[in-house]
Amino acid sequence: MDEPLRAPTIDDVRAAAVRIEGEIHRTPILTSRAIDEIVGMQLYFKCENFQRVGAFKFRGASNAVLSLSDEDAARGVVTHSSGNHAQALALAGRRRGIPAWVVMPTSAPAVKRKAVQGYGATIVDCEPTLEARETTAARVMEETGATFIHPYDDPRVIAGQGTAALELLADVLGLDAVVAPVGGGGLCSGTCIAVHGENPSVRVYGAEPEQADDAWRSLREGMLIPVGQADTMADGLRTSLSELTFGILREHVAGIHLVKEAEILNAMRLIWERLKIVVEPSSAVALAACARLHPELAGKRVGIILSGGNVSFPGDALL
Repeated sequence: MDEPLRAPTIDDVRAAAVRIEGEIHRTPILTSRAIDEIVGMQLYFKCENFQRVGAFKFRGASNAVLSLSDEDAARGVVTHSSGNHAQALALAGRRRGIPAWVVMPTSAPAVKRKAVQGYGATIVDCEPTLEARETTAARVMEETGATFIHPYDDPRVIAGQGTAALELLADVLGLDAVVAPVGGGGLCSGTCIAVHGENPSVRVYGAEPEQADDAWRSLREGMLIPVGQADTMADGLRTSLSELTFGILREHVAGIHLVKEAEILNAMRLIWERLKIVVEPSSAVALAACARLHPELAGKRVGIILSGGNVSFPGDALL
């Protein structure tokens, strides 16, 4: 039986920050008085939509790839993903000069496949089921000796994601809370570890769509509950927690707040109109949750992790 994965520590997050410095962008923090007035708190937006590949995922992928020994790295890396992690691992592999294989379902949008190929990875097709993804990735590992890098169920990845919060705390003093979206839990777990390691008095909240509420239900029941059917526009948050991320959130997160689809859309529009930046629906979930958090955080200083900005342009199909 495989040993359970060890949760990363604040020292792992700090080491990741040193390891990936120079590879990642130190993303800016934006504010808006108009949004502050609407939500009734002072918000500081950590803009990971400006990160390389357009999402926080490059932090974790870079840390995982750069953590490999030269011998392991030479055999390459593999993952199964049709989202931001696929692009992140492809670029991280290219930056280290090693091969990367990405198992993608045949149903993956052409724009995402093109992006992964553009970063130099080899795409391996599979049927659009989790079983097919896992068995295909296992076959690639057996044939190549490549190291599997999970999108979030990996301590190295989680530590890398936590570096966003580490930067946020360094750049904005006196925060009372930080809000991060929750899908598989890698970002929120890394945020918890970074924030509580630096300043335990700062609370961390997770934000989740009502239609993909596995983290909320899992923490309420005290056991891991899969996401099931997740019909939400926040496609980056349709993933279930792992045992590792569930354990971290159960220990550290102050709460998970659910938001409706209309609230996600309104928050996304607000960010686009007031901050003048493009974010994906998964990012907007964190802002939408602030309305639910108002009784607890009214007038407080709150950091928000904007997880990414990869949105398909409506005219893509015409190009």
